Amino acid sequence: MLDHKKRKFPDAHEDIVRSRNTPDTPQTRSPAYRLAFTDDDFMCRDELRPVRLQLELLKPELMLTEYGVESTIVLFGGARVPEPSQKDTARTETLAGLSKYYEEARRFAHIVTERGQRDGNHLQNVIVTGGGPGVMEAGSRGAADAGGVSIGLNIVLPHEQAPNEYVTPELCFNFHYFAIRKMHFLLRARAVCIFPGGFGTLDELFETLCLIQTQRMDPIPILLFGQDFWERIVNWEALADAGTISPEDLDLFRFVETAEDAIAAMDDWAA
Repeated sequence: MLDHKKRKFPDAHEDIVRSRNTPDTPQTRSPAYRLAFTDDDFMCRDELRPVRLQLELLKPELMLTEYGVESTIVLFGGARVPEPSQKDTARTETLAGLSKYYEEARRFAHIVTERGQRDGNHLQNVIVTGGGPGVMEAGSRGAADAGGVSIGLNIVLPHEQAPNEYVTPELCFNFHYFAIRKMHFLLRARAVCIFPGGFGTLDELFETLCLIQTQRMDPIPILLFGQDFWERIVNWEALADAGTISPEDLDLFRFVETAEDAIAAMDDWAA
């Protein structure tokens, strides 16, 4: 980064301050006079979409790099999966039964974070979630309980907009574009854990599998928590039998049930 003392031109922040102190005239009140990068109306124009996409790619990348995050473990899962103590409020009996995966997500994140703390690598294998409730909250909570940090990649939605209280504030990001958000999930990923969830979780799962299947991404452990759930949702064998995927594509992921199962699968993945 350029040393401020060696700058030959004014710092952008300095010009923002100066622009606020200009005389109030018809000219300075005109939208045309606003600095382009401080003009919300201008920045939100359809023609500026490529710029906004680049900004959403750059901001988290720069901040994660400056923080020192080296690698991550991704937790995907449903926002509606309740904490076990709240399972009586679940909208369905099935959803109440899935509350056990909130606890497994919390325990898994705790173990991963604790191992990093113990090994002196607290900025490797950092837990990253979508930053919201349910399984995402469980992952952030487990990391916080272990005395570590976690990343939250939120997105603006009609519901569930607020980050959960356990995400590390300095590593809590907000997105407009799903595509850029999903890219950030995988850029530093050393493993991806998929807990029961809905459309969003399925989207994240299949994008990850597709990237690995097509060799657009290096293989990493893909761990599906809850074999019974996932085999009811997706007929994996039917895809292979139909020939729409290869039989070896079924080796891209493994089923696990507990936090300990997942840790063991990660540790022996390459074996």
